[in-house]
Amino acid sequence: MTRSSGNGGLPGRLVAVEGIDGSGKSTQITLLYKWLRGQGRRVFFSEWNSSELVRGATKRGKKNQLLTPTTFALIHATDFADRYERQILPMLRAGFIVLCDRYVYTSFARDEARGCSPAWLRQLYGFAHPPDMTFFFHVPVDLALDRLVQARSEPNWFEAGMDLELETDPRESFLLFQGRITACYLHMMQEFGLTRVNAALPIVEQQEFLRRYVAERIPLEGFEVGTEYVSQDAYGPFPPETVERARKGKAR
Repeated sequence: MTRSSGNGGLPGRLVAVEGIDGSGKSTQITLLYKWLRGQGRRVFFSEWNSSELVRGATKRGKKNQLLTPTTFALIHATDFADRYERQILPMLRAGFIVLCDRYVYTSFARDEARGCSPAWLRQLYGFAHPPDMTFFFHVPVDLALDRLVQARSEPNWFEAGMDLELETDPRESFLLFQGRITACYLHMMQEFGLTRVNAALPIVEQQEFLRRYVAERIPLEGFEVGTEYVSQDAYGPFPPETVERARKGKAR
């Protein structure tokens, strides 16, 4: 997958958000989705690790701590490939704005931080079109940890990178592991043209930036939900009775 290949000329638009756990990216893309729906736009939402085909196996592997770095990467690549073929690509072909809570860059960052080859990871996801825009929510790792602790007391095993045995304390391990992931994201900003968002700012300010950025770069008027009008030149004049019914309807 290369930065310059775009979405392959598909009529839809692909927007992704990335960031470490606790960055707030999921909140922001959910708000963006609701805003676009409220504007009457054709929009579809997809999130990481949500394939019905793969999710059960992923949960069992994580619960029993069976995943090595390579199998961790491969099982998430399988999940992504299933969603890409069944959801993302068809909706792009249908002319929707597709919003993704995490895209291939999650694997590039997380799995590299676990020791996988960056070149192998890029080859693994080589079938996927790059998004039209990707937002990287950059937040200090200690702030991300504070948010997670306030929300649910402790980071989970894989969020903390406990499988790597960096530290025995989950919070300390989280800081080290998510710090590695942040470094990978920062490196990818130039490689893939990720747009940095200061995720330490208030939620409202971040959302205002996203809406403005999207509206300036996607012709939203072309993604309206509603009746598709046909061309009279292509199909000939409307029948007289249809024209008369329309005229009477307007006169009421």
